[in-house]
Amino acid sequence: MDKRIDADAVAATIEDGATLLLGGSGGGLVEPDLVHAAIERRFLATGHPRDLTIVHALGMGDHKQAGTNRFAHEGMVRRVIGGHWSWSPRMQALAEADLIEAFVLPAGCIALLNREIGAGRPGLITHVGLGTFADPRELGGAVNERARRSGHKLVELIEIGGEEKLRYLPFKADIGIVRGSIADPAGNVSFVHEAADIDAVSVATAAHACGGRVIAQVRETVPRHQFPARQVTLPGILVDHVVVHPEQRQTYLGGYDPAISGEILRPPGEAHLDEKPVPGPRLIIAKRAALEARAGASVNFGYGIPGTIPGVLRERGLMHTLWVTVEQGIHNGDLYDDILFGAARYPEAIVSSTRQFDFYSGGGIDVAFLGMGEFDQAGNVNVSRLGTKVVGPGGFVDISQNAKEVVFCGTFDAKGTRYRYEPGRIVLEAPGQVRKLVEHVREVSFSGRYALQRGQTILYVTERAVFRLTPEGIELVEVAPGIDARRDVIDQMDFVPTVAEPLKTMPESAFL
Repeated sequence: MDKRIDADAVAATIEDGATLLLGGSGGGLVEPDLVHAAIERRFLATGHPRDLTIVHALGMGDHKQAGTNRFAHEGMVRRVIGGHWSWSPRMQALAEADLIEAFVLPAGCIALLNREIGAGRPGLITHVGLGTFADPRELGGAVNERARRSGHKLVELIEIGGEEKLRYLPFKADIGIVRGSIADPAGNVSFVHEAADIDAVSVATAAHACGGRVIAQVRETVPRHQFPARQVTLPGILVDHVVVHPEQRQTYLGGYDPAISGEILRPPGEAHLDEKPVPGPRLIIAKRAALEARAGASVNFGYGIPGTIPGVLRERGLMHTLWVTVEQGIHNGDLYDDILFGAARYPEAIVSSTRQFDFYSGGGIDVAFLGMGEFDQAGNVNVSRLGTKVVGPGGFVDISQNAKEVVFCGTFDAKGTRYRYEPGRIVLEAPGQVRKLVEHVREVSFSGRYALQRGQTILYVTERAVFRLTPEGIELVEVAPGIDARRDVIDQMDFVPTVAEPLKTMPESAFL
């Protein structure tokens, strides 16, 4: 049976009210944009399909029109369950205007729930999400008023062996949409030229188990039995339709780079791809946070400021001793940040994000370096709700609740902060207008209380001061040289921390 089909033809088969599982990640990683565009084109021409439910684990889009932006039309989507939203400002706008039911769950929980649905099991039972916005005692994942009014339930609190757990509830999936590199007419799909596998197998398995259909976009097809079995990531039994897109880009960078898909080794002497930040708060934070890395550790670097840390560690000769992973399934290599976050040049291994989240949930990370939007007196951190926009945490919750040590990295405040930089020190000339050390965070992406229960080591590193989480709350442990602890730190917070005795000075090396 030849499963090849035109994108517009397969888009015409999607019914109103269907639930679509979307595989892929930001930066265009295995993002089947030709299929997405065909579905959008049909809706704009006919008004169908409409009232869709969209489920995606990781963020998808280019901040403009690709990814979940393709579905961001009033009436086209009724409900979105996403792990990360910021790649799709159009979908964020619909959520903010209360025109859709907006739900956010940890990205790993969505990926693993798809796997459980595919296996016919009664949902995902895990500790991940306890005490956060996903906990039904908080928001249960419902992040706008329309979602809360709907009464739609995604998560329930249960007890197993005397311990609290969350059960992420299974649902029926009608369509799974994924992308690979090469397929044969029988639907066997290889990901050999892709930057990542992401969650394609769990998406396809879930849709197939529900009696739904799986659409796989690829760049090319070959006759059956023309590529080795070891190169098949998605077997044809799970694929119903194959859409060929000869102009398919590997990432938003365009073209095809075998270094990104891990098909070639690094040439001797080739320089590493490290961010070269200008001097300022971002570099200060990275230099101080990097001191928490130790040789032989399994580490994770999150999006934003943590992306600066690998370059600092490489200068110190420590980077080669670490085992680095990101949630998209990448092990080691030169990690990209910003628009291509989740990909790397010369990775040592590429596994599915589903397997990566299993590794994280089992405590596979020794030290995680993660960003922070704001934190409060209980040690809670918010990265999933900035202002009125739905952002979502991506893999933040799955990583932060399971790493043995977490180093949160973020500026002390925002909007208008001014420093004078002197050798080995900084002087605050004007504090920012937006405080980030607040009494209560807007939304709990990381629970300080739960971290204490699990015995995690938690640090909060800013350019002005360093704090740690203790059973008594937040403790100020270091202050930057040139900064007055009372005037420039404590008086600029919405709560009063305890102060370590002795209060240390942040190392001058971070300010040179």
